[in-house]
Amino acid sequence: MTIQVEPIQRDGWTPLPIEGCRNVAVKMLMKSHRLGLAMLRFDLDGTIHEHPADIEIDVICLEGEGMVSVGNEQSPLKSGERVRLPKGIPHRLWTNATQMCTLMVEYHGVEAD
Repeated sequence: MTIQVEPIQRDGWTPLPIEGCRNVAVKMLMKSHRLGLAMLRFDLDGTIHEHPADIEIDVICLEGEGMVSVGNEQSPLKSGERVRLPKGIPHRLWTNATQMCTLMVEYHGVEAD
């Protein structure tokens, strides 16, 4: 068996380029046909607008805290916690007077565990 190590493209922090989002920066870590990994940095009053996704997504809060809504429910999201954003259900992530850094795991063509 041979270990295969290969480079991946890792850009720096850039503003999240989605209309309706503000004060959120993204750093893509990896994207393949099956999986996408990105870090999201929410500054004060950062928000990702409410929208449904066409894939399942896990969001893991790495540092800080914020809020998440899925459908008609909302909850705090704190460091060390994970939330599943189901396919097709409107969701939103935001911060108020705090900052938050998350890892976003997108499941392209695979079932999330």
